[in-house]
Amino acid sequence: MEWTQTKINEVYIKTVNLAMTDKEFRKKLLENPNAAIERITGETLPENYAVKVIENDPAYLATFTLPPLISNEMSDDDLDFVAGGQVQPFGDCGTKFGK
Repeated sequence: MEWTQTKINEVYIKTVNLAMTDKEFRKKLLENPNAAIERITGETLPENYAVKVIENDPAYLATFTLPPLISNEMSDDDLDFVAGGQVQPFGDCGTKFGK
């Protein structure tokens, strides 16, 4: 089954509700989130899908999850593509781009 955003939201709600009432599940969720989620859904999470769970700390009024940093710098791969001659030779333009 595909892990759509709707499914992720449903699993999130189910996970939070269970973690509020089941001490053992909460412990497992904090120790190994992927295994805990797989246990309640009966499905394997997608490869390379890592979940991090933190407990609410009463010392803080809010917890923020920051998105990845956006940079104006190009990645090494992007630079290689632009500077590395990835464009087809002029003689091939008619066959590569003219279709």
